[in-house]
Amino acid sequence: MKFTKDMAENRLKEMNMGDMPITEIKPTPTNVASDWFKSYKHLCREFMRSLTDSVEELAFMNLNQNEFMSLIMGKNVPQNISIRFRIPLIWGGKLEIDNLFMCSTFPYSQKLDQFILEQSGSDSIWLPNPVKKIYIQAHTSSGGDGGNATEDRLSQIAAQIVAAKGMEQ
Repeated sequence: MKFTKDMAENRLKEMNMGDMPITEIKPTPTNVASDWFKSYKHLCREFMRSLTDSVEELAFMNLNQNEFMSLIMGKNVPQNISIRFRIPLIWGGKLEIDNLFMCSTFPYSQKLDQFILEQSGSDSIWLPNPVKKIYIQAHTSSGGDGGNATEDRLSQIAAQIVAAKGMEQ
């Protein structure tokens, strides 16, 4: 189905993701190198290590300390977390950190797949394009005046890791 921008935004609202920015692309069928997955896995590890600047968003993903450390050290993606392409490789997307974002697999990644599939066959597609590296629903990411102990704790851990990385170089 061909969506207009309003239709696409309304569909995302129906999916409880009305705060998700979208970008229109004209899918350009692109040949993907046969070794793309090896490069993708390496890129995902770089992306995960780059998340030390996204501690505020990570605090809302309900990760325990081990999952958090493993993630920002580029070792493992926690359960129910997906790393997604902003523009899929088969439509001209690049294997670059800026073309990736992270979100919860359930429900967001699954809903985004459905949103994209609903547009199949169109000459232009509206794709999710969150502003930050991690998509957290807007109503989830606001805290009260009392602060967020998890965010504070994770911020301290991230600062220690950044400092240690700086010392290693």
